[in-house]
Order: sequence, then C-alpha cells, then structure tokens
Amino acid sequence: MNTQENRLNKIIDKIKKNGHRLTSQRIAIIKYLVESSNHPSADEIYSSIKKDYPATSLATIYKTISLLKSYNELLELEFSDKGSRFDGFSSSPHPHFICTRCSKIEDAEIETDSIVKQINEDAHFQIEYFKMNFYGICSQCRNIK
Repeated sequence: MNTQENRLNKIIDKIKKNGHRLTSQRIAIIKYLVESSNHPSADEIYSSIKKDYPATSLATIYKTISLLKSYNELLELEFSDKGSRFDGFSSSPHPHFICTRCSKIEDAEIETDSIVKQINEDAHFQIEYFKMNFYGICSQCRNIK
C-alpha cells in the first residue's frame, strides 16, 4: 500500500470511529485532498468533485473541510488576498514555497524539527504550531526547464 492509500485509510478510519457518515462524495473529497500536491482551494475541490458527483454542493466541501480540520487531518494555508488552500497529504505544519506570480504552492523539503527544538531550548518558548512560507517566483514562471 502506498503512502497516499495509507493516509486515506487513516482518515477514513478516524471518521468512522467517531461516528461520522462516510458518503461517496465525502470519500471523493478526502481522496482528492490526499492525492493533491497543488494545495487546492475549496472551489478547486468543488470543481473537480462535481464532475463525478453532480449532486455535491459547495456546502458539502466546506463541511468535509471543517470535519478534517477538527481532527487535525487537514492543514489550512490562509492567504488574505487569495483565500485558503488546503494540504490533505500532510496535516502537520511544514514550510511551503509560494509563487508570487502564479500562486503555485509547493511543499518545501526543509527539516524544521531542529529549528523548533532550538527555539524551545534557547528561547524557553514552547512552540505548539508554526507557519513558515517562502515567497518567490517558481521555475515555470521564470521559464526554467
């Protein structure tokens, strides 16, 4: 079983164990979020899911997002000017690269554990959550191949 399948099954099991309904639309939404590397917005999720599940409403998308967030299974990236985007593959805080031209978001493969540990030790500050984003221009916008 691959990592995405493991992640999907973990989320589905958690929802079942807590007595929530698992409709085909909800499973499709969760699957889309787990498999998306582009950090989709609610509207992007809705547009994609609506193709196969025409009865799906935007409210269903938001309810599923809210449920996943309540179980700490979804990371919300909030941008005042662009709205929220979501990371369903990795729900723990991690850095992102964000293109200032096309708004593309990519996970930054940067080790943060040592940074958090150092801050906790040196500053005597117990970090519970962090957001770390790097803004710039992606390779596609710079035409680098």
